[in-house]
Amino acid sequence: MSKKEQFTAYRKRMNEKLLAAPNNKIIKRIYSLDTLSYESGAIDSKAKEMLGLIASMVLRCDDCIFYHLQKCHELGVSTEEIMEIFGLANLVGGTIVIPHTRRALEFWEELAT
Repeated sequence: MSKKEQFTAYRKRMNEKLLAAPNNKIIKRIYSLDTLSYESGAIDSKAKEMLGLIASMVLRCDDCIFYHLQKCHELGVSTEEIMEIFGLANLVGGTIVIPHTRRALEFWEELAT
């Protein structure tokens, strides 16, 4: 199973468990707010996903990085744009972001094939 398939299956399974759990009104609202936040508005969805990717890289959250990479791929972000995003994330986040950039590039290459 590819990294993409593993990530997607795990995320789906665990999200279903979280959303099915009793007394989780806050989690459901956070998920809803997150979904609504990335819809097109004054800023289109593609730009929002690219911003989300930069923020996730700076915060060093690989799960978030992989999620935003998938969304960027679905929305037609090019490899040239991804490399520029990686550069900005490293500029803002510093060299501690480099290991996450390596994993992000590996995941992006899998998405692009």
